[in-house]
Amino acid sequence: MRDQNDRTAQRMSITADRLLLFGATGDLAQRMLLPSLCALHSDGLLSPDLRIIGTARSEMTTAEYRDFAREALEKYLPDHRRGGVAEFLNRLSYIAVDATTPEGYDTLAEEVGSYDKGLAIFLSTAPSLFEPTIDGLVHAGLTKGNVRIGLEKPLGTDLASSEEINDAVAKAFSEDRIFRIDHYLGKETVQNLLALRFANLILEPVWNAKYIEHVQITVGETVGLESRVAYYDDSGALRDMVQNHMLQLLALVAMEPPTSFDATAVRDEKVKVLRALRPISKEESVTGQYRAGAVDGTSVPGYDEELGKDSDTETFVALKAHVDNWRWKGVPFYMRTGKRLPERVTEIVVQFRCIPHSIFEGRGATTQPNRLVIGIQPEENVQLSMMAKVPGLDREGIRLRQIPLDIAMPDAFTGSVRRIAYERLLLDLVEGDQTLFVRRDEVEAQWEWIDAIRDLWTQEDITPKPYGAGTWGPSAAIALTERDGVTWHDE
Repeated sequence: MRDQNDRTAQRMSITADRLLLFGATGDLAQRMLLPSLCALHSDGLLSPDLRIIGTARSEMTTAEYRDFAREALEKYLPDHRRGGVAEFLNRLSYIAVDATTPEGYDTLAEEVGSYDKGLAIFLSTAPSLFEPTIDGLVHAGLTKGNVRIGLEKPLGTDLASSEEINDAVAKAFSEDRIFRIDHYLGKETVQNLLALRFANLILEPVWNAKYIEHVQITVGETVGLESRVAYYDDSGALRDMVQNHMLQLLALVAMEPPTSFDATAVRDEKVKVLRALRPISKEESVTGQYRAGAVDGTSVPGYDEELGKDSDTETFVALKAHVDNWRWKGVPFYMRTGKRLPERVTEIVVQFRCIPHSIFEGRGATTQPNRLVIGIQPEENVQLSMMAKVPGLDREGIRLRQIPLDIAMPDAFTGSVRRIAYERLLLDLVEGDQTLFVRRDEVEAQWEWIDAIRDLWTQEDITPKPYGAGTWGPSAAIALTERDGVTWHDE
């Protein structure tokens, strides 16, 4: 079995010489995919023989698509990373295909041509198009040989629809050829969480319930619906953010040390955490929807006003989760996410317990527990709060103060290129490395937990509580932590 796995890994590690982009004219392609690929090209990280074929429903020639791509690069790619744009554009070609019908896929196959080293497919389309797209690829013979496929979310709206999508993809691709994308896993600081835990002896021995009191995970957005009106109202914050990004962050914080840094070992440990999540009770969830208010000094409308109709879709969720295993027994994981919050921030806060005995109490000094804050966006940084003595002669008693030890990642690694998440993920897709992609059993474990929460809300008639835009959600979110004597990190 091990020899078979080694042969599979060797086969999939072959760098593809064709990259096929579905949804090549969409917003994601303009903002992320084309700029990421051009940046990789400029840095010499793409094989010279890699050809990129774009496809979408829009009718245009290859020349017109290259002009379209050039405009996207001028708009979204920083000036200092635009080296070699002309050469990059020469890699591109385009074929218009209606994904709902088999016609056009043969022409697409002709454009792709022979892929001697492999074909990587990036599928960024509506979930309803997944199955007809897979059928079209099978019809055109574009699933044979060394072909791997990357799937952009959303992958369903619940466990049943997710299984339906995964079954459709599995008809043509084995699990070792399916790359489910969660772009948070491509962020440098998210990956650095693994380095902090497993490359530093000072942290891992205290990374457990004996020393950690609680963990907070916050994903805050200042924006409202923007261009995602139809999708978001059908989804809501729980399915849009918690089901994927936040549960992946939780899994990385809580996972056991994998035997090695490879796709199988890392994902084996993550799925154990997801399966150990205790079902949420009524008192452990808060849901909200923003009303009119002000964000960054600018007045903004409420959710219903932006949507143009009444809706009971949640734009804010706060949860108190538990991982029922030996390492995390009794440690709450507080999670919150929402739109129209005061700050755009994604961070993980690890709150350590108080020291068991303070030798300074008799001298009038108080101590505070240590806290590790891992900032993911907008700034990538790591901050560890420590107690230190305030300089002085101490005639009126010793004074202690909590001081931060800051590591700003861009400053710590001056000269290193700061890459957006899709650069790494696209390169891993082309090269066949699944480590930072989500496995099917992970997705299904996530949906199982999320579906139970939605069922709870339905059974208990839990509806979103209003909160003003520019605030940190409903007051019930504050009470969720304060009942345990815990304060959210922003307060």
